[in-house]
Amino acid sequence: MGEFVRFEKEEGIVVVTIDNPPMNVLSSQVVSELGEIFSIIAEDPEAVVVILTGAGNRAFMAGADIKEFPQLIESENKKEVVMRSHHVQNQIDFLPKPTIAVLNGITFGGGCELALTCDLRVAEAHAQIGLPEIKLGIFPGGGGTQRLPRLIGEAKAKELMYTGEPISAEEAERIGLVNQVLPSGEGMEAARKLAKKIAGYSLPALSRIKRAVDEGAERGLKEGIDREADLFTEVFQTEDAKEGVQAFIEKRAPRFKHR
Repeated sequence: MGEFVRFEKEEGIVVVTIDNPPMNVLSSQVVSELGEIFSIIAEDPEAVVVILTGAGNRAFMAGADIKEFPQLIESENKKEVVMRSHHVQNQIDFLPKPTIAVLNGITFGGGCELALTCDLRVAEAHAQIGLPEIKLGIFPGGGGTQRLPRLIGEAKAKELMYTGEPISAEEAERIGLVNQVLPSGEGMEAARKLAKKIAGYSLPALSRIKRAVDEGAERGLKEGIDREADLFTEVFQTEDAKEGVQAFIEKRAPRFKHR
C-alpha cells in the first residue's frame, strides 16, 4: 500500500483507489504509486479485472498537481519528467486485463487522461469531465490529444480541448466518452457488478479481446483481421478454451482457471 494509492482484491476483482485529499490530484507521488501497484497487478494471475476510482465523492481526480508545474518549467529534462507519467499511463492502458474507471466526481485534466487509459468508464450523475489545460496556456500532455480523438472522434475532442469547458456525465455518455451513467453514490456498485460478470470469463480470452481491439485500431482492416486470426489461433490452445467447448457440449457451466 502506498501513501496515496491503495488496492484490495476479492474474487478476481482488484479495486485501486486514489486517496490524495481533497481532490485526488495526480502528483508525482501518486504516479509513482500507481506504477508500483499496476506492476503488481500485471503479475498477479488471480487478478482478472481492475476497477480504478478516487476516494470520496468530490473527485475521481481533479487533474495534475499544478503546484509541481513551476518545477517542471525550471527543469532541464522536461520531456523525461513527462515521459515518466506516460510510462505509468501506458502500464494501465496496455495492462492485459480489463479495466474499469469509476468517475465519482470531478474528472479534469490529468484525471480525464487517466480515465482514458481504462477500457470502460462508469460515471456518477454528478461527475464533470473536461480538459481545462488551455486555460493555463498549455494543453493536455498526458495522452489526452491521442486517446480522446480515438475514442470520441477528432472534431469533438478538439472542441473539448480548445474550449477547456467541462461536460456533464450525461453528455459524456452521449458522445461515447463513458459507457454508462449511474445515480450519485451507485457507481462503484455498478462497476463491481460489471467486473464480477467479466471476471467470470476466461482471462486468456479477455486479454486477447483487448489486444485484438487495441492493436487492430492502429492497423488497416486487412492487417487487423490477420492479427485477430493470430490471437484466435492462440486462444484455442488454452485450457480455458478446451473447458469452455467441453462445458457447452456437456450442457454445464464452464469452470475457467484463467489458463
